[in-house]
Amino acid sequence: MDPNYRAFSKIFEAFRLSDPAEKEGGKKDDQKKVVNKKPEVKDSALDTKMEEDDEEVKPPESDQPKLSKKKLRKMNRLSVAELKQLVPRPDVVEMHDVTAHDPKLLVFLKSCRNTVPVPRHWCFKRKYLQGKRGIVKPAFDLPEFIKKTGIMEMREAMQEKEEQKTLKAKMREKVRPKMGKINIDYQKLHDAFFRWQTKPKMSIHGDLYYEGKEFETKLKEKKPGDLSDDLKTALGMPTGQGSHLVPPPWLIAMQRYGPPPSYPNLKIAGLNAPIPEGASFGYHAGGWGKPPVDETGRPLYGDVFGVQSLDANEDVDEEGVERQPWGELESEEESEEESEEESSEEEEDHTGLITPADTGLVTPSGLTSIPAGMETPDMIELRKKKSIEEAMETGAEQPSLYTMLQEKRSNVGGAMMGSSHVYEIPGVTPATAKKAGGGAAEGIEVALDPSELELEPAAMQARYEEQMKERESQIQKEDLSDMVAEHAAKQKKRKKATDSGKAAKKYKEFKF
Repeated sequence: MDPNYRAFSKIFEAFRLSDPAEKEGGKKDDQKKVVNKKPEVKDSALDTKMEEDDEEVKPPESDQPKLSKKKLRKMNRLSVAELKQLVPRPDVVEMHDVTAHDPKLLVFLKSCRNTVPVPRHWCFKRKYLQGKRGIVKPAFDLPEFIKKTGIMEMREAMQEKEEQKTLKAKMREKVRPKMGKINIDYQKLHDAFFRWQTKPKMSIHGDLYYEGKEFETKLKEKKPGDLSDDLKTALGMPTGQGSHLVPPPWLIAMQRYGPPPSYPNLKIAGLNAPIPEGASFGYHAGGWGKPPVDETGRPLYGDVFGVQSLDANEDVDEEGVERQPWGELESEEESEEESEEESSEEEEDHTGLITPADTGLVTPSGLTSIPAGMETPDMIELRKKKSIEEAMETGAEQPSLYTMLQEKRSNVGGAMMGSSHVYEIPGVTPATAKKAGGGAAEGIEVALDPSELELEPAAMQARYEEQMKERESQIQKEDLSDMVAEHAAKQKKRKKATDSGKAAKKYKEFKF
C-alpha cells in the first residue's frame, strides 16, 4: 500500500464527522438502535420539566443501558458545524441555535431581510444595564437651535430673582402669580423651530442598543490610510510640519508580505504609490524601506516609482489636436472665398456624376431598406431656375422683388389714432380702401335725391362737409363711450385686487 494513501486516510479519518457511539464497542451499537427508535417517544415528553428529564427510560430489551430523556435529546442534537453546513447563511448561526426545536427554521428566520435580531442580553445571567451602576448620568443638554433663542439666560436670571425674594413675597406670588415673566420674540421662536431646527441622531432600522454602545468610537469619519495626530503620537511618529516625510511603522512589513487584502484599491506610499517629495528609500532613520520589485526591476503591486503616470501623459497623440481658438468670428473675405469655393464645387457636381440609387442602398439579401416614395431621384437640380439665368444672359427685364409706394400727406381728422400720411396703392381706389386711422383715405357715402343730382359744385362741397361733420361727431361719441366704459372697468378691477391683497396681508402677518 502506498504510504501517502495511508497518511491521507488517517487525516480524513480524524476530520470525519461521526457519533461518539461508533467509537465504542458492540454495546454502543445497540445503544445507537435505541437512539434511532427515539421518534417513537411522544412530543409531550420533550416539553416536560427538568425533573422529568432526569427520569430514566428503559428500553424494551433488558440488556440495554438506561438513558434519560435529556441524554437522548443531547444525542439527537446537531452540532454547530453540522448546522452551518446545512443552512445557506452560516454566518447567522450562533452556538445556542442548535438547542432550538427546529434549528433550520430558526436560522432561516434570522437570515430574512429586514429581520430585527433578539437582544443579546436575553442569555446573560446579569440583569440588563447592571454594569452601568455608579456611572454619573450627564445632565440633559438643550439642542443648539433652542439655545440660540436665549431661553437659558432668561431662566438663570429668573432663578436669581427668585432666590433673592423673601418668604412673604414668595407666598404672595403663590396666591397671585404673575404671568408672562419670560417673553421671547415670536420671530425668534419661529426661526428656531422652522429654519434652524436640526434632526436628532437616530439609529437605523434593526440597530439594537447594548451596554456601553454610547462610549464606542464612531468610525464613520475615519478612513484607512489617514493618520490623525493622536494616532501618530501613539505610534511614536512626529507631528506637525514635515511629519509626512516619516513612514508608518508597518510599511516594512507590507513591503515584505504585500498590501492588506481587505483594501485592494488602497494607495500606500512606498508600496504601490510613489513616496512624497523629499523622502528617500532605505533602512536608515526616516527611510521608506525597499520597494517590492520582481527579477527585472518592475514593481510588484503598483506604480511605486511614479513612472507609469509620466508614460501615460507622453503616449497621448497630440498631432490631431487643434490648438486654434474655436469660437473666433470669421472675416468677410474668408466667407466670400468659402462661398466661391462652394459655387465652384456645385458647378463641378453638375457634370453628371450621380451616385446610382440601386447600388448604394440595397441590402445583401436583395431587399431595399428604403420605404416607397423615398427613392433617390435621378437628377437633383441645385442651380437657379433657367428663366432667371436666361434673363440675366439676355439682359431682359427681371421680375422685380419689391415696389416703392408713394407717400401722401393727409389730415388726421377726428380719429383718436389717425395717421398723418398714407400710401398710394396701385389698383386700389379710395372707395375700396380699408380704414387706416382717422386720416386715411376713406370713401364717405353722401345721400342725394334724384332732384339734387344737378347741383352746383359749391353746394355739393357744402353737403359733403356737413355729412363729414356728422360722421366725425358720431365716431367721437362712440369712441368716448367705449373709453369711459373701459376706464370704469379697469378702476373696478384694480380696487378689487387691492382689497383682496389687504385681506391676504392681514393673515400673512402672523407667522408663528
